[in-house]
Order: sequence, then structure tokens, then C-alpha cells
Amino acid sequence: MNVWRAAAELARAGSSGALATVARARGSTPVPSGTKMLVGPTGRLLGTVGGGCVEADIIGAALGAQATHRPALVTHHLNADLAGDLGLSCGGTVDVFVEPLVADEAYVSVLETAAAAPAGLVKTAVGWEHGPVKSFEPLPPDAPPGEPATLTRDGRFVLERLSLPPRVIVFGAGHVGTAIARTAHAAGFRVVVVDDRPDFADPARFPEGVTAYASEVDDALARLSIAAADAVVIATRGHRNDAVILERVATSQASYVGLLGSHRKRVVVTKGLTQAGVPRAALERVRVPVGLAIGAVTPEEIAVSVVAELITWRRTGGRRA
Repeated sequence: MNVWRAAAELARAGSSGALATVARARGSTPVPSGTKMLVGPTGRLLGTVGGGCVEADIIGAALGAQATHRPALVTHHLNADLAGDLGLSCGGTVDVFVEPLVADEAYVSVLETAAAAPAGLVKTAVGWEHGPVKSFEPLPPDAPPGEPATLTRDGRFVLERLSLPPRVIVFGAGHVGTAIARTAHAAGFRVVVVDDRPDFADPARFPEGVTAYASEVDDALARLSIAAADAVVIATRGHRNDAVILERVATSQASYVGLLGSHRKRVVVTKGLTQAGVPRAALERVRVPVGLAIGAVTPEEIAVSVVAELITWRRTGGRRA
């Protein structure tokens, strides 16, 4: 569940709770800035800020914030000795902002807006001398990326930059395509599945949050409007279907295009589509076989290899693994 939405529901219900946010991370730390954890009256409810001693201390601070109705900014130093003793491969510093949830209409409204908005900037005061100070400023979905969270120079505010995770479009809802869709969803991607067979593109076959379209490729592409931030994975039931989709997708703006198949399939498909007029440069960027070379055999293993490559693409700015 979306941690913003869960926090809003808890606050609106008047239940005791606190929201912890990694406001700044320096050096080697368990989690990046912007990571959030929701804490209830008895402990962690959703999310994590890294586990181990960090999380234990932050849960304690969250319980304290609930009791006093005052926020806290907790700085945690993970030096090499401490990290080694705890089995953590980190040696940096994290500043975690802990805020109690309050049933204040303006405050809850910001939480709800953040939960639903595709992009925006949430600004929260570190000190609440006169009650919670939290605001939301919308940003265009294509706004330049920035740090997920940071402290202002004067240390008075936590700034959180929200953006949607990348979208993964999976063509093919057979065994492998379905496994890829489920795994990508679990890894935090927005997932759309397209198949021309209605019984395969049945939303009931996928987790909540995965969009499934029963559609021919041209109709799907018209509906989806593939952008540079998108990834496309082609895993249909046959070479001919794959080639038809690849012909249309290879020249799209998608910065990741992958095709399920062998190296031989790459040669055959590339030759055929080049003869059909598809630019060679567009075909050379297609990842065939898609996924990391981990010896995957089963649909689930193949899904792990593909999503591992998608994560690399997401976290390294699109560079090939």
C-alpha cells in the first residue's frame, strides 16, 4: 500500500501513528533519502528505514513523537566499527525526520494529495511550535529529477520531491509475461500488460495496481503513448507477434526495449525488420535476449533476470548492465 495513503487514513481516523522519512543520507547507508516508514502505536506498520539499530531507534523516536505530539530530527551515524558489529555494510550518516500523525484537516489533505499526485514537492517544517506545517506544490510529470528528499540549508524544512516510478509495458500475458509483470510490480514499477486475448489480459490474473489491456498492438500503442521514461518488454506467444510489436516499438521513445528470445532470434528478427525498413540503429538498442544472464529457465527465474535488468536500467540512468 502507498505509505502516504496509509498515513492519511491513520491520521484521518484519529489513530496514533508517526511517519519517519530519511531526510538526508551521506556516505554508505542502508537506504536512500526519501525512504519512508509508517509506525503505529506498537511498532512498524509499513516501509522501512534500513533495519537494525537505525530502525529500532527510529521506532523509539516515533513512539515518542506520538506521545508528545512533537516531531524530531534524528541523526544516526553508522561508523565502520558499528556497521561491522551489526552486520551492516554501511558507514555513513542518516538524518531521519519523525513526525506524529495529527487529525488536522490541512495536514491530512497534504498526505492525501501526495498519495495521489504524479509529481510534486512536499515541504514540512522540522519545528511544530504552533502545530504542523506541511504543504504540497504540484510539479509537471516531466520535471527534471532531483534528490528524493533533503533538508534546507537552514535545517528548518524537509523537502520531498515526488515522482512516479518508471512504467514497464509488457506485451504478452502468457506464463513468462505474467511472471515478469508480477515481479516488476513487486519491485515498485508501474506495470501495464497487453495481450490480444481477453482471457489472458484479465485483470483478475494480476496483482492490484497492474493494468491489463486486451488489445491489438496498434490500439495499445495509441492508448499508451510510449515516452522516454518507459520500458517495453516483448514476451508474446510467437516470433511473428514479437516481430510485429518490435517493428512498432523499436523506433519509439522508450529508453528500454527488451525482447524475450535467443541470440539466434536476435539475428533473424533484426535481418527481417531491417529488410522491412526499420532503422538498424533502432534495432541495435533492443536487448535480446532480455534480462541478465543468470541461467534462468522457469518463467519465474526469467522474470527475476528481466526485472533485475530493469532495476539496473532504472538505477543507473539507462546504462546497459
